[in-house]
Amino acid sequence: MQYEVKNKRLAEWVREVAELVQPDDVYWCDGSKEEYDRLMQEAVEMGAATPLPKRPNSFLFRSDPSDVARVEARTYISYPDKEQAGPTNNWIHPDELKATMRELYRGCMKGRTLYVIPFSMGPLDSPMARIGIEITDSRYVVCNMHIMTRVGTKVVEKLGEDGTFVPCLHSVGAPLEEGQQDDPWPCAPMEKKYISHFPEEDLIWSFGSGYGGNALLGKKCFALRIASAMAKRQGWMAEHMLILRLTSPEGRQYHIAAAFPSACGKTNLAMIQPTIEGWKAETIGDDIAWMQIGPDGRLYAINPESGFFGVGPGTSYDSNPMAMESLKENTIMTNTALTDDGDIWWEGMDGPKPDHAIDWKGRHWTPDKTEPAAHPNARFTAPASQCPIISPDWEKPEGVPIDILIFGGRRASLVPLVFQSYDWDHGVFLGSTASSETTAANIGSVGNLRRDPFAMTPFCGYNMADYFQHWFDMGDRLGDKAPHIFYVNWFRKSPEGKFIWPGFGDNSRALKWMCERVDGKAGARETAIGYMPSEEDLDLTGLDMPAEDLAELLEVDEEGWRAEVPTIDSFYADFGERLPERLREQLRKLKERLG
Repeated sequence: MQYEVKNKRLAEWVREVAELVQPDDVYWCDGSKEEYDRLMQEAVEMGAATPLPKRPNSFLFRSDPSDVARVEARTYISYPDKEQAGPTNNWIHPDELKATMRELYRGCMKGRTLYVIPFSMGPLDSPMARIGIEITDSRYVVCNMHIMTRVGTKVVEKLGEDGTFVPCLHSVGAPLEEGQQDDPWPCAPMEKKYISHFPEEDLIWSFGSGYGGNALLGKKCFALRIASAMAKRQGWMAEHMLILRLTSPEGRQYHIAAAFPSACGKTNLAMIQPTIEGWKAETIGDDIAWMQIGPDGRLYAINPESGFFGVGPGTSYDSNPMAMESLKENTIMTNTALTDDGDIWWEGMDGPKPDHAIDWKGRHWTPDKTEPAAHPNARFTAPASQCPIISPDWEKPEGVPIDILIFGGRRASLVPLVFQSYDWDHGVFLGSTASSETTAANIGSVGNLRRDPFAMTPFCGYNMADYFQHWFDMGDRLGDKAPHIFYVNWFRKSPEGKFIWPGFGDNSRALKWMCERVDGKAGARETAIGYMPSEEDLDLTGLDMPAEDLAELLEVDEEGWRAEVPTIDSFYADFGERLPERLREQLRKLKERLG
């Protein structure tokens, strides 16, 4: 042990795990640059990582083709009672799940080093921060956690003798026999992959996958699935939301938290470059918001992460220049293509396609190939501090006060560009019915409508009906200090299949209307679905858009909404008697307004 560990529970847990998994060595991470550099050099020497000379201190990893994304089908929320997990989660009884996984863990780190990663979600001095300890046998995980969380001896010191932590156990599930050569990306077959959560114990066990949220257990596993259950018990909120600061020309600051399902532009909005003169945006977080009620009765949010773990393909200087600027150095790339001059490339990146590259599977690639050069879920891991528009207050211990909450999805028709809820209960209704049409990035038929309440379907650590109730409870506590709630849809299409709204930086036009609504300065008309801007309420300066397109973006198709109502009824039915009566009341009110 490189440093003193006074927390007896921690020392005992590490000893117990080591006895079970039988590593060759146990290493306690200190979070230093020297540690990161040494582990990365080891990864290079064994062929797992490729240095990227075009990007200082940056490296490319290629995963096993079977281990490329979150595996929702192998992700479990385990309570003694299946009802506690609810209809949106996979469930196995804790006794059965632990028995299965203990057998998998037995001896699984033979020939490997067991790394102990003490990490903090949130700035260490924040009252909202929570500590986790991840045990892993993956250098890749250690290096990514260095970027994504706050790692090291300071965390152990903060823990003290009796501080609480979330135990996060991870193994790639590939023990090595003596003399056996290691695989560049070790992992277990799909049927042995388990990403398991035991919310009653604040406990995470992951086995068999080395990729992303399956292995970086501070991210979705802790920061959303376990934290959402903790937040329910403790009276705060753990949400799948970006956090953004907008500043008006007069210097008035507005803080926005927004929840969108996958492929709906969350990172792009977090790093928006407003096209309206005089308005400035700053990034606070791109993926997760932890929120609690402050001493003044308002809702305050922190970004519990310290890095971005973003999807590469489709990210460009055209779509998200601030993300591209964030990746110039100190970045881990996963499953991108490698160009002949030692840089990375992915589909949708600026400029012409390379004439030749090495694809994400390590094969020669040329533009005539039918398979993409980068995996569609190729990732970048970059320090948040490198984002050129990161807010100076992004690590403020008490967080920032949230003025506006936004929900949204990807809908080619029906849902207007932007509208506002009538009140908090109506806003919860909008969040609970958030929906998106599936894209090529989703499993299933393209264009199918999928409900993703609050963009939390894959991440809620307990029965979602109880999660809806928690939103109502928080609103009751916030009272008239609750944030205003809006719904957006940047993805309306013409009959010819073209996007009507330009999106990206022009989304600031909808955000400006929201800010003016908060201040009581902008008009709106009452409709069946909420408060809608009229054309004169939106700042369209410099935007060349046909009048008929704008009219379509701001139209409320009551006949279409009447057809939508049965799909909401059907979705709510999945939750049975547990569904809050206040949501049923909101659905009744919508039916009445639609006539």
